[in-house]
Amino acid sequence: MYFVKTPWWLKKLYPSCVWDIPVKEKTLYLTFDDGPHPEVTPFVLDQLKQYNAKGTFFCIGKNVAAHPEIYRRILEEGHRTGNHTNNHLNGWKVTDELYLQNILAAGKYIDSNLFRPPYGRITRFQVKLLTGIRNSPVNNNFSIIMWDVLSGDFDVTLSGEACFLNVIKGAQPGSLVVFHDSEKAFPRLKEALPKTLQYFSEQGYRFEAIGL
Repeated sequence: MYFVKTPWWLKKLYPSCVWDIPVKEKTLYLTFDDGPHPEVTPFVLDQLKQYNAKGTFFCIGKNVAAHPEIYRRILEEGHRTGNHTNNHLNGWKVTDELYLQNILAAGKYIDSNLFRPPYGRITRFQVKLLTGIRNSPVNNNFSIIMWDVLSGDFDVTLSGEACFLNVIKGAQPGSLVVFHDSEKAFPRLKEALPKTLQYFSEQGYRFEAIGL
């Protein structure tokens, strides 16, 4: 089960995490998890370029190590990157020590103060370790980036059109929207992302990378 639109009470449970970004203009923050991927990430970058859109890519360390040239392209084209662990770990299912070590391993490839927990699953103690509230062996000045809207492109039961509708029904100025530049999500992403970019561009929105 997952929430397409993050409910207020869930945001209250993790108040030190970033769920959306206050803005005064029509701005959306498109984010892409799990890459880089040799086919999907270039597709995403090409789509963003058509609309002069900037995004934020939460990368898995082992994927950056496997595809460094695509990672470089993300940065060269003016997008932002973030740490998504080295092996897509679920923070609820591993020890704090292993979780931190995995983030540190990803940090060898991803120079960023942004972190997004895979599956959105992170304990409140892990949040404290990563944001400097508690002493930690890793960079403890992370901004932990969650989301306001899930496209649902990871859900194989949905169509690309359904993912697009999830976004346009849930997103508003300042929303953090999640897509995935992964092989699993690609059948839905390749329809939902172009439609999302076109729809919100026509509504006068700009697409920015996270600037925290």
